[in-house]
Amino acid sequence: MNELDSVIVDQLPSLRRFALSLTRTPYDADDLVQGTVEKAILGWQQRQRGGAVRPWLFSILYRHFIDGQRRAGRFKKLMQLFSGDEGETATLEQQLEEDHSLALFARLPEQQRSILVLVSVEGMSYQEVSEALDIPMGTVMSRLSRARQAYRQLLEEVPAQSNAKGRLRVIR
Repeated sequence: MNELDSVIVDQLPSLRRFALSLTRTPYDADDLVQGTVEKAILGWQQRQRGGAVRPWLFSILYRHFIDGQRRAGRFKKLMQLFSGDEGETATLEQQLEEDHSLALFARLPEQQRSILVLVSVEGMSYQEVSEALDIPMGTVMSRLSRARQAYRQLLEEVPAQSNAKGRLRVIR
């Protein structure tokens, strides 16, 4: 066993306890610890030499947890939007606007949709998107710019009547 293995194995019970206090479920805690260990292994050579390893591992775990919470919140919003599960507070007007926005979004080319989702919904950095899609970062930025512009144009093409605040009547 090398230095990294022994340090991580020694800290696993403490990391799991901390993860369990954050996630409150054993399965999520185990996933969080696993992600932390993966990041620690990948970042072992880049860490500051002479720095304490224990706080470094806990900071990785905490940042990984926060990132997961952010992604989960964005994912939940996206799933509500795509599934039509608006909750009790959504009005018919809001539902119609969201349906219209999704229809416009679906008209974008796949490359533009994927860039918009990764950056705007998943909260990935340009560098992360570049690595995920295996394209240069400049290409990510230009595609994102074009995607935003194309979506903006689609929104502007909406006929004036759809923006009018009309009344809906219930026909019985």
